[in-house]
Amino acid sequence: MPTSSLAGISPSSSPVPHPTVLVTGGSRGIGRAICLEFAQAGWRVGVHYRERQQDADRTAAWIKDRGGEGFTFCADIRDARQVDAMVRALGARWGRLDVMVCNAGQASSGLLLRMRPDEWAAIIDTNLTGTFHCLKAAGRLMLSRRDGAVIVVSSFAGVQGRSGQSAYAASKAGLLGLVKTAAREWGHHNVRVNALFPGWHNTDMSEAAMPDKARLHDHALGRSPDLEEIARFVHHLALMKDASGQVWNLDSRIL
Repeated sequence: MPTSSLAGISPSSSPVPHPTVLVTGGSRGIGRAICLEFAQAGWRVGVHYRERQQDADRTAAWIKDRGGEGFTFCADIRDARQVDAMVRALGARWGRLDVMVCNAGQASSGLLLRMRPDEWAAIIDTNLTGTFHCLKAAGRLMLSRRDGAVIVVSSFAGVQGRSGQSAYAASKAGLLGLVKTAAREWGHHNVRVNALFPGWHNTDMSEAAMPDKARLHDHALGRSPDLEEIARFVHHLALMKDASGQVWNLDSRIL
């Protein structure tokens, strides 16, 4: 857990008292950082996980120990029924869903000609189809209230490709079309949908692929972004009422 975190949970910076956010893949890495950032701002935080219950429980406990409201939700986002049940459970518990952060994802490496169809399907089913399920479930609640925001974690690889990660790059590219389409369809209901590229960061999923200093030449600042800075941006984007259908790049690589 970050040592610089506030001793207690701050009053919400949102005009809505005790707004609610659900973060998929919230048990570790970027997802955990996002959960903690929202909690420190006074939000009620749903921490989603699929397999890492101990990590999710640890994140929720951190929030509760500081006077916040955190609760874990288990679901395999590849299964639409499980996603629907998760969102309904959150709605039953807290009565509203203001923001959904679609962060859960999966990565694997392998050259295109060596990739088996089942390996391809595993990535697409999680990263793209799973996010589709989350968008639909969250959208139903938000459209009925005529308010809400969905933030989708995509990747720079979805724009420029990445050698050895064809399925991952394809899934992240697909998210951009999904986000822009949802933004167009839901905008007149005041539901905002945006995507972001978090950049390289030191998490369990990306550690093996982290670029060394020699490979950071395409970063204008020559460094990868900080997890807590990413989380702060996500919280800020959640509060923005006039931004939708946009793709935000959070490191210094030039698009």
